[in-house]
Amino acid sequence: MRRSIARSMTNPRDTRFMQAALRLAQAAAEAGEAPIGAIIVDPATDSIVAQAHNRPIADHDPTAHAEILALREAAAKLGNYRLTGLELYVTLEPCAMCAGAISHARIGRLVFGASDEKGGAVVSGTRFFEQPTCHWRPEIVPGILADEGAAMLKDFFRARRKAKSAPKEVGDGV
Repeated sequence: MRRSIARSMTNPRDTRFMQAALRLAQAAAEAGEAPIGAIIVDPATDSIVAQAHNRPIADHDPTAHAEILALREAAAKLGNYRLTGLELYVTLEPCAMCAGAISHARIGRLVFGASDEKGGAVVSGTRFFEQPTCHWRPEIVPGILADEGAAMLKDFFRARRKAKSAPKEVGDGV
């Protein structure tokens, strides 16, 4: 089954769910994690099934990306790892690991905000869903509230670099 990348024409529904994902991303930043949020929606009821933000630092788990955590929560709630027909909203283009999990879960629609030229694997990098070995391709809608998500990431990493380069005071372990 070949699915295509939809043009990023923002509709109010996508904006509403991406704003909710951005709020989760902000919570991640406040917790010291990379500001990425994800929400899984059941389009039949227009309700949020699962939501998460990045937690690899807190969980001591390199796989604790927002998408993976949201997929796990949805699968546990529904009692099935196949999440066919559900929609995933995420503030940043998924990496290869997350794209693989999205494919295995059979997510019907993937909506993401900012693209990630370094680590992304949907419209950047390996373009996972275009590979012949990919067995399930969701509908892909890129660029929803991309500027907001990109600004949040940029601000977060700028603040971390600034804190890292700040001179240490005597008594701060120097």
